[in-house]
Formats: sequence, structure tokens, C-alpha cells
Amino acid sequence: MTNQWAEARARRALAEAGLDYAMPLRRASSVTNEVWISDEVVIRVNRRPNQRLRREAFLGPLLPPEVGYPDIVAYGGELGADWLIVRRRPGEILARRWPTMTTGERRSATRQFALLLRNLHAVRCPDDLPAIDAAPQLLANREYDVVEPLMGALATLDTMPYVDPRLVARVRNIVEDTAPVLEPFDTTRLVHGDLHFENVLWDGRAITALLDFEWARGGPDDLDLDVLLRFCAYPYLHVAEDYEAQTHSRDYAPVPYWLAEDYPELFSHPHRLDRMRLFCIAYDVRELLTFPPPRPASELSPHHPVNRLDRTSRGISHLDRLADGLDPELPWDFTSEMGPPLARR
Repeated sequence: MTNQWAEARARRALAEAGLDYAMPLRRASSVTNEVWISDEVVIRVNRRPNQRLRREAFLGPLLPPEVGYPDIVAYGGELGADWLIVRRRPGEILARRWPTMTTGERRSATRQFALLLRNLHAVRCPDDLPAIDAAPQLLANREYDVVEPLMGALATLDTMPYVDPRLVARVRNIVEDTAPVLEPFDTTRLVHGDLHFENVLWDGRAITALLDFEWARGGPDDLDLDVLLRFCAYPYLHVAEDYEAQTHSRDYAPVPYWLAEDYPELFSHPHRLDRMRLFCIAYDVRELLTFPPPRPASELSPHHPVNRLDRTSRGISHLDRLADGLDPELPWDFTSEMGPPLARR
């Protein structure tokens, strides 16, 4: 029944856009939206009362052609069921193709991805971009006092059952000690906000599109590394269930190194590890507020935000492995002449 109602919403969007509402459709996997695909168009329906797709409809036409964002056909709907229809772009999801790609193909895709990011990060964030309801990282959209929302959230965590107060104290100390490395927090340039290979199309030779800009915001370029490095470390958490078993972190081990070679400015800040740690904390604290632990952390998945936050606070997260080149669990000991991308200074 759920699938029938979802398809009905997609067909209603087609009808409201003046398109053939009876065209053949197939359901596509998505974490945040209902997505349906035809031969010509892609329909996304957002069931949350935040109209994030309205932001994307506003932003899409402003993106440079090099990003490959699809042409927008129509936007509409209502609060709790707004929709966006775009023209299909050639290619398949890059993360789906990645397990069977050769090393040469992967290297080429990463090089093209780096160039695409340069083009994206050159875009000035529109002053009138509609506000985002809940950015992935709990950071203020201003130059100074950037961590104020994060500090407020940490006070809330102190009251949560099954959240160790000692964990909150460790995290608070890290934020207080290193917050100055984020300032001034440049919000003049556009970042994607949800950057991983599930949002990239690949046609076998070239990247054809970067998709899903509903989390886009103004921010420093390296803010986009937060989700991307998380994806490289644990890619199987970000992909569709039907190919999760074929998705391995070892296949993404070279990606941070390749990206650092092709886009060195993204890794050039002298306090890059401290910045990435703060971005990571701001992401995990927001998720922890959304998904409070229902029982002690020891009984939860290691990927629950409370356990991710614990590893980050103790200096044993995926970021520390990228900084030190040490890898007890993740295959991030890939060698490069430039050394680990987040090497400590």
C-alpha cells in the first residue's frame, strides 16, 4: 500500500506539471525522498514539511553547466508533499558502478570529480537562497561564534538517557579548544552539503552529473569533505540495499589521496584535521539529537552516532587514520607521495 500511495503522489506531480501521468515509472532507492524514474524524467517527492526541494528548484538553474545538474521541468506540490521533476541525465549512479570499475576508471572518475568540485566551489552562494531547515552540521551560518548551535546541542545531550556525561564533557572540551580554527567561517561560496558517490552519475567514461542539492548551503570548501570522507570510510552505509554487500571501504581507500592530489586546496588549511574533527562532531551531534540512543552505547551498532562521536572524541575515528596513515580497521594505508591527506602539522 505504501508503494501504491508513493506512486500515486508521483503521478499526481506529473499531472500537475502537464506531463503524461500514465507514463511507465520505476521506483528508485533514496534515503530522503520518494524517487520515480521514467525514460525521460525523474520525479522526487519530499514527504517532510520543510520544502527542501524548493531550495533545489531555486538553485538548479544557477549552477554552472560543468556541474551537469539536470534541467528542471517543474516544481510544485504542498507542504509535506512538494515535488521536483527534472530531465534524466545519461549514466548510472557512480557508487553502483564502482565495485566493478578498474583502478584506471576509478582514478579517472576521481580526477573528473575533483574538477567538478572546483567548478561548484567557484559558485557564489545566492544571498536569497531559501534557508535550510536543518543543515547536516550544527554550525551557525555566520563568520564568528560558528559553534554556538553545537554548544547548545551539547547541553541537551547532557540530559539524554544513555549518553555518557563523560563523552559530552570530552566533546565540549574539543569544541571549546579548537573552535577558533573555523573562524572566519566563509559562507560566500556554495557547498553541496551531501557529497558522496550516490549523488554522482557516471556513463562508463565520464561523470555526467552531480545531483541532489537540497542540502546545499554557503560554507567553506572543505565542509564538503565531512560527508565525503565518511562515505569513503563506510560506503556501505550510504548505498542502496541491493548492492550494499558488494560495497567495501577498501575500494575507496585511494579516493581521499587522489582527491588531495587533484584538488590540493581542499586539504590546504594548516588546521585541517581540527576543522574536519569539528565538522564531524557537528554532524554526529545533530544526528544524535535526531536518533537518541534507546539503550546503552555498548548494545548499539558501532555506526550509531553516539559511538561515532565517542571514537572521534577519543582520537580513533576515520579522520585520525587518515591523518596518521595508520589503519587497524580501515584500508586507508594507501601510499601517496604527498602523504596522508589530513596529516597533522
